Amino acid sequence: MLPCVKDREKSLKTEGDSPEADSAAQTEKTFSIGFNDLNESLNELEDNDLDALMADLESKSAAQEPLTSEPNIVGTNDQTAPPATTQKHEPATALPPPPGTDVSCGDMQTREPQTKAEKIKLALEKLKEAKMRKLIVKVLMSDGSSKTLMVDERQSVREVLDKLFEKTHCDCSTVWSLCETNPELLIERTFEDHEYLVEPLSTWTRHSENKIYFLPRPQKYVMFTDPQIFYMWKKEKAALSAINQQAKDILVKENFGGSTLIVPDLEGTLYLKEDGKKVWKPRYFVLRASGIYYVPKGKTKSSTDLACFVHFEKINIYMTKNYKQKYRAPTNFCFMLKHPCIQKDSPYIKLLCCDDEKTLVLWVNSIRIAKYGTALYKNYQAAMKRASPTKILQSAAHKEKSSGHTPQPSLSAPKTANHAEDYEYEPPPDFIPPPPPERTSL
Repeated sequence: MLPCVKDREKSLKTEGDSPEADSAAQTEKTFSIGFNDLNESLNELEDNDLDALMADLESKSAAQEPLTSEPNIVGTNDQTAPPATTQKHEPATALPPPPGTDVSCGDMQTREPQTKAEKIKLALEKLKEAKMRKLIVKVLMSDGSSKTLMVDERQSVREVLDKLFEKTHCDCSTVWSLCETNPELLIERTFEDHEYLVEPLSTWTRHSENKIYFLPRPQKYVMFTDPQIFYMWKKEKAALSAINQQAKDILVKENFGGSTLIVPDLEGTLYLKEDGKKVWKPRYFVLRASGIYYVPKGKTKSSTDLACFVHFEKINIYMTKNYKQKYRAPTNFCFMLKHPCIQKDSPYIKLLCCDDEKTLVLWVNSIRIAKYGTALYKNYQAAMKRASPTKILQSAAHKEKSSGHTPQPSLSAPKTANHAEDYEYEPPPDFIPPPPPERTSL
């Protein structure tokens, strides 16, 4: 195994070992993401979603048996939560009932709740007893609108995307993605389809300004649509342009379809931001399946001389926005490596800067290949199956029929570019995107 320098490992300890992580772990969990309180989020749910939540809570209440140890459940009375006197807001379970409801909980349990206010009051009671983490999530669209979803810990990002396809009647293209944005760090990450959405959202602090967007991201599966970018990256642009579809399919099969995933043999000079300073120094980095390594000063690129920079087990990769201004980076083509629990500036964050967009696309997606392996390929296959031409036509026809006009451009995925140089740089969106301009009649 490649050696790992001790002082480098010390500087790359995960946030879970730091005081910041201890504080974040003790932050009281909530049931809602993107709302002021649980009552507001329940009111935003559509009637059929609220009914589905009620039915699910009723079935769980009847089927569950007492547990010997209380799990870390969103919204339950966590033993690690700070004292009530330190909280700025009352816990969600202490929210007053909606105005205008004088029906007791006991009465509602003996009869079927009729009004939405009654259903919300009963849902609040049931959520307190739930043994499964559930979140009511506000998902923002590119046009400034939003959709409210109930998500539990069993649901993958792929399932949430399918639910959004049904609600928005978009074209079900493989590029549609769920993205998280962090306005404090000016970063964005696209959730992978196999991830369980509740897990990363549970790392957000109680009063986080982070948001979730439903957006098209053309680079999401570029390693399968244009594998030559990653496995033939040393060749000239003209040679890459001459690759036909059959050759691409062979590359995908050779590198993803075998018993062992083949990670792109990537190496090159990147700029590393020094800890606590707005100083960037060039380092020669090498990508391996287990992590990123660098060549120490005075050493060669031999595997015996490489030193460990970061392992992939406990870190995620994030795209950045305007870091040339924020951190005096050499260019704006930067990416971040950090533990998902880190939600603000920290010495445990690692920042790397590329010379150009092509290099950024190459490194970010090669790291995704190394980190997630064949799970990415399975995600792509599932997305392709979901985006079959028949389903796309059905979705478009349904939307046209329901709205009475052609679908808005904001819900149509852009055309996929053919080469890394053709991809438009995609910084995180403005955190409160303005609505599109109104169309004037002719």
